[in-house]
Amino acid sequence: MLKKFYLNTENEGLYNITSYVRQTVNESGVTSGIAVVFCPHTTAAITINENADPDVQTDLLFALDKTYPDRPQFRHAEGNSSAHLRSSCVGASETVIIEDGSLLLGTWQGIYFAEFDGPRKRHFFVKVIKG
Repeated sequence: MLKKFYLNTENEGLYNITSYVRQTVNESGVTSGIAVVFCPHTTAAITINENADPDVQTDLLFALDKTYPDRPQFRHAEGNSSAHLRSSCVGASETVIIEDGSLLLGTWQGIYFAEFDGPRKRHFFVKVIKG
């Protein structure tokens, strides 16, 4: 089963998409397999991280900003090279095991769409594969 979801981002940030992935798993009827979450954008990413304390999200974005700042030496005409670097660093996809019809996420884990170049109209895919 493959589903496409749309997301309007207001600015740079981490957007919790765990419920979309769970919804897709439930609709698929798969009880054992994997769910792949894929971002087809070059200035955004998919990541799994803590979903209990929002300060973790703030800290991640702060650290990525310090690690990959905008630099005057960047040549990309659109002016968002740092967003491309962050996207490559974080990655375009995540894979989560499904067992007993549930995502095998840790207690504090959530799945996030990472926007590094908002605001934008985005989309992402969830593919559920029976195992």
